[in-house]
Amino acid sequence: MNILRVISTMNPKAGGPCQGIRNSIPALKALGVDNEVVCLDAPDAEYLGTDDFTIHTLGVAKGPWAYNKKMIPWLVKNIPNYDAIIIHGLWQFNSYAVFKAVKHLARKTQSPVPYYVMPHGMLDPYFQKAPDRRLKAIRNRLFWSLIEGKVVNNANGVLFTCQEELLLARETFTPYNPKKELNVGYGIQEPPRKTPEILNAFHAACPNIKDTPFLLFLSRIHPKKGVDILVKAYNEWLESSEIKKPVKLVIAGPGLETDYGQELQRLVNSNAMLKDKVYFTGMLKGDAKWGAYYNSEAFVLNSHQENFGISIVEALACGKPVLISNKVNIWREIAGEQAGFVEDDTLSGTVKLLTNWDKLSTEQQKGMGISARKTFETLYAMGPVAQRFKDTIINKNYL
Repeated sequence: MNILRVISTMNPKAGGPCQGIRNSIPALKALGVDNEVVCLDAPDAEYLGTDDFTIHTLGVAKGPWAYNKKMIPWLVKNIPNYDAIIIHGLWQFNSYAVFKAVKHLARKTQSPVPYYVMPHGMLDPYFQKAPDRRLKAIRNRLFWSLIEGKVVNNANGVLFTCQEELLLARETFTPYNPKKELNVGYGIQEPPRKTPEILNAFHAACPNIKDTPFLLFLSRIHPKKGVDILVKAYNEWLESSEIKKPVKLVIAGPGLETDYGQELQRLVNSNAMLKDKVYFTGMLKGDAKWGAYYNSEAFVLNSHQENFGISIVEALACGKPVLISNKVNIWREIAGEQAGFVEDDTLSGTVKLLTNWDKLSTEQQKGMGISARKTFETLYAMGPVAQRFKDTIINKNYL
């Protein structure tokens, strides 16, 4: 079995889809399922060359649609070498290119290669309703009627990372008539084990936090993530007369140089209570990132929209409870497994997250950490997820 993944870019800065590919391919290979990738990147891109699977690079794409004239001819020539195609993401040229190439090949053969779409949350109604996305929402409706609706509705199936994503996708565009809706799950590789070197790497990146309990936010510094609400909720929580154990707050992630990031830093630095309790580290990588998870008491992400939240699952894998909003699509699983707390993505909801965590005894917090790790092992460890993917797509003969 050989699958081709089609994605605009394998640049880690582009977000979760390319990391999801990197997580899943080794586990699928162990199950006898080979994968290759074709993307619109330069062959000598600095983020390529270390993966242990084949990546076909067609050169850098142009414009916001990520167009590359080489993609359709390459797909027409090479698709017959694969058993299935998976499109990662929507709203860019790679999805349309697969649709056109498969349609072209179908006219020449009675057994066209099946293709699937994995939208990675891009069919979430949030993106059509958010006030700051009005123009993009109009563009997406136009694209849906002209292109993406055909791509999705003619695919052999649409692959979702969790049940909530599957349900939300039904609310966004019409006509929406996929042949199959398949919840294949999503996961990450086992994190490196906790070592003094990993802990020290984080302390080097955030020296003022050493030996101090803290909550960790680790994601993009972006309005969608609700970081401004988190800071305000944290301030309100610190002022509460019922607080048992004040902990500090570490905000890690790229985006501090943006207008939004700068405003957050001004908000903290102008507040006497916050400026020595909230720490911005910038983007953390490698050992420093894992050290942040292991050093923290719990992970918090009160996002306004999160399809899956790889950082949430990374925290679970490190045995850390997660304090999340109900706009994170895996919130039902988190609540059901008692791996953390779930509230609204509002100021009052975020204050509740912090308050609920603070009310737990030390033993209860440790117990929730154990549940967090078990949740990862059961639902999000890459081995079981890869097996679920194989069972859903291959063993049920959907190819």
